[in-house]
Amino acid sequence: MLGAVAARTDLLAGIPLFALLDERELGALAERLDEISEPAGTLLFNAGDPGEALYVVIDGEVEMFFKNATGERIVLELAGPRDFFGEMSLIDRGPRLASALVKKPLHALIIDHGDLEQFLAVCPTAAMDLMGAMGRHLRETTRLLRSSASRNINLETEDKRTAVQKAADWISDFSGSLPFLFIHIILFAIWIGLNVSPLDKSIIGGWDTYPFGLLTMSVSLEAIILSVFVLLSQNRQVSRDRVRNDIEYDVNLKAELEVAHLHEKVDQLYEQVTQRLAKLERGMGGPSSPPR
Repeated sequence: MLGAVAARTDLLAGIPLFALLDERELGALAERLDEISEPAGTLLFNAGDPGEALYVVIDGEVEMFFKNATGERIVLELAGPRDFFGEMSLIDRGPRLASALVKKPLHALIIDHGDLEQFLAVCPTAAMDLMGAMGRHLRETTRLLRSSASRNINLETEDKRTAVQKAADWISDFSGSLPFLFIHIILFAIWIGLNVSPLDKSIIGGWDTYPFGLLTMSVSLEAIILSVFVLLSQNRQVSRDRVRNDIEYDVNLKAELEVAHLHEKVDQLYEQVTQRLAKLERGMGGPSSPPR
């Protein structure tokens, strides 16, 4: 038992959060803390769960993430050795704001609310480290939310086509163009001209006389092949349109959320202004009711 406490004390000494504690204080804290070991893939907690503990990573890696209003998964940070997470919910007793998923086998210390109170009573200056960590997390969250306002349609539809898909798109585009039409008109005119009188009796003509069975068969085969390539290209276009529609929906939903947030701010400002005006009127001896 003493060996385990000593080893835990050495671990705490190497973590910046506990750097200002002396050996006795580290030993007293080490006796109170619990350790956990979790394999990769373990979900430590979900967003919305009660915040009951702060985790200090000794070894391994934990991914902190949440899903926004559109269901998009946003990774806040990857907590590695000597990092800690979960401090915000532990301090304000609120629910977890993000989920924690073990990415690499985890070995960590757990600090509950009682341990944290004792720790801060011994080392009040460590509260600044906790506040600094919370500030970094909030800054990172703000940065991620700003950068995730909308997805770039060009990146979403980045060209990852196979050779067959590229050929299908090119053939589909070319078959719907005027050059394709003019080339076929010229070919049909030459073909029919060589197989009708008087050229059908010449050396270069007469190999597909009326009703032009070979021409009919060639045109039918071309139509079948072209239709397959056109359908392949249309299927890809449907996929691109689906991505575009999803992005437009995300943008519209986020715009609605921002407008609702602005309405709340305006209502709060209006309430503050009316309260201040009421105070001024009472101070001047006028009516105390807010302006309509």
